[in-house]
Amino acid sequence: MTDPFAAMKAAQKHGWAYFAPVETFTIAPAGQLVRRAGVHAGQHVLDVACGTGVVSVTAARRGARVSGLDFAPDLLARARQNSELAGLDIEWIEGDAEQLPFPDATFDAVLSQFGHIFAPRAEVALSEMLRALKPGGTIAFSTWPPELYTGSLFDVAGRYMPPPPPGMSPPTLWGDPNVVRQRLGSTVKDLVFDRQDTLTPALSPQHYRLFLERTIGPLKMLVESLSTSDPAKLAALRRELDVLVVPYFEDNIVKQGYLITRATKV
Repeated sequence: MTDPFAAMKAAQKHGWAYFAPVETFTIAPAGQLVRRAGVHAGQHVLDVACGTGVVSVTAARRGARVSGLDFAPDLLARARQNSELAGLDIEWIEGDAEQLPFPDATFDAVLSQFGHIFAPRAEVALSEMLRALKPGGTIAFSTWPPELYTGSLFDVAGRYMPPPPPGMSPPTLWGDPNVVRQRLGSTVKDLVFDRQDTLTPALSPQHYRLFLERTIGPLKMLVESLSTSDPAKLAALRRELDVLVVPYFEDNIVKQGYLITRATKV
């Protein structure tokens, strides 16, 4: 069957290839996710949309056998470097979160940190994650609440983008506990939500916005497009983003909250 989002995914590979500098600020959240998921030695763990592998490496250092999957080969190359540096044997796989290349009930835990949320069809990605998870296994993921900074950033940027393809799920809905609860439904038990914060250094709102423009895939592609097609629109977008971050910026730190979801597959 033809993937209706194939062209969009191919374009995203280009944008997300520049994500590696963000790695430093995702390492601490990775520790929180792995700890709250209860990862321990002897488990088989899948890290979906693993990026540079910070969750995978963290889980492997606890003694788990880990597979990390991402569709961006440049990020997998960085992930491989990270695992080799730590002396860890991790399986790195180039693949699609909407079509996981694993048999049913393979993993004791399936994790994702700010990654699976960008799969265009939430129901497909979640179905695949649960399919690959053993009954009694743990599914856990970190996401951006729609009402806080990153969720608002996606909403602002979305107003400057062309309309998304029909059937595409906004990534911010993964940060709404009510939506997550509905999506998981009766497939899980012991559903728990937790709130944490990330702290990112920046010299000014403009300094932070430029960092995001250069590293966050969808925003990078939008800026590249507007810089040639509509510079005035790009200037308006930048003004909005500079204002948006102000309530979260103090003492050279951007503090933004995120949501950790954990549940057990029935």
